[in-house]
Amino acid sequence: MPALVLLGAQWGDEGKGKATDLLGGSVDYVVRYQGGNNAGHTVVVGDQKYALHLLPSGILSPGCTPVIGNGVVVDPSVLLSELSGLNERGVDTSKLLISGNAHIITPYNVTVDKVTERFLGKRKIGTTGRGIGPTYADKINRVGIRVQDLYDQSILTQKVEAALDVKNQVLTKLYNRRAIAVDQVVEELLGYAEKLEPYVADTVLVLNQALEENKVVLFEGGQGTLLDIDHGTYPFVTSSNPTAGGACTGAGVGPTKISRVIGILKAYTTRVGSGPFPTELLDEDGEALRRIGGERGVTTGRDRRCGWFDAVIARYATRVNGLTDFFLTKLDVLTGWEQIPVCVAYEIDGKRVEELPYSQTDFHHAKPVYEMLPGWQEDITKAKTFADLPKNAQTYVKALEEMSGAPISAIGVGPGRDETIEINSFL
Repeated sequence: MPALVLLGAQWGDEGKGKATDLLGGSVDYVVRYQGGNNAGHTVVVGDQKYALHLLPSGILSPGCTPVIGNGVVVDPSVLLSELSGLNERGVDTSKLLISGNAHIITPYNVTVDKVTERFLGKRKIGTTGRGIGPTYADKINRVGIRVQDLYDQSILTQKVEAALDVKNQVLTKLYNRRAIAVDQVVEELLGYAEKLEPYVADTVLVLNQALEENKVVLFEGGQGTLLDIDHGTYPFVTSSNPTAGGACTGAGVGPTKISRVIGILKAYTTRVGSGPFPTELLDEDGEALRRIGGERGVTTGRDRRCGWFDAVIARYATRVNGLTDFFLTKLDVLTGWEQIPVCVAYEIDGKRVEELPYSQTDFHHAKPVYEMLPGWQEDITKAKTFADLPKNAQTYVKALEEMSGAPISAIGVGPGRDETIEINSFL
């Protein structure tokens, strides 16, 4: 049975939650493999809308085991609050598993994140201020706190002391902030230990055993390809690897176990935060996409920047992830335009460029080269098959597929769980 990776093929917010939820009823495990509560998924089930931040979307599918992998950074207070909110709405969260090797977002990570971003001023990255970056930095600097450390007070205290030795110097002498007390941090973190303990497991062992038993495992990325720390629009990126390779390191499975990699694409493009965005619209069309598409960040509440579909980015995502399929979302949002521009290449210093430039300077200066495709006026939210779509909508989908380099196997025609056209099964 397959192990699938499902990830964002743009700058995040493509609708991964809807795609994961669609598959959740057919898979045994859904695994978050990177990121933290800076990522958000919206899932609509019937008339119920769920906003998930740390939890895998599969937690809404009965019979599916949701897993938070070792590559995720966990804010315990956010996680417990999210679990409590779902329990109050009648969702069973008892099957959740959390890797003991996942790193903890501490109170001082959040403080450092916020003061550093303010200090950068005009050079700010657009971080969510939730401590994600500083936690990954601690992980790489080998002063991070892991979930398993909550169950050894001596080790926890030593690690907090080591981390704060430097951070308090920075906070007090550079940022003119108060020093953070070691005992206060340790006490707060120990307060989460008992509540989290039922969920903590050796998830690497669990997942590999599941695959050996022919169980279906879905690896769910947060953010998107262009926010990858290595392959995104650096430095305006996240602090982890949302690309397909991140699933292997962030969950502890070998690349030979992965059988399919599905990229989620919006029928247009959005971005939250700072950084280059060649097709961004600062006009009435951009405002219409934002309004019709409900483009506001699930986690941040910030309005998303909106633009036309960028085939250059889609091709790049296909290449760096080894995509086997696309799930095209929010096609319904484009209903009503007489013509729909699609970016097929860039113009950089007078030259046409059809692949994503590796140079940060070139990408900042890239201007979109558009091809116009005919629009449609018909309501498509009730479409159940590809043939049900208006002819021009079919033409649009086929054009995007040809430009992007991988087959479009599913299409979202509305926000609901059942508002999806499945062309080719993912399983």
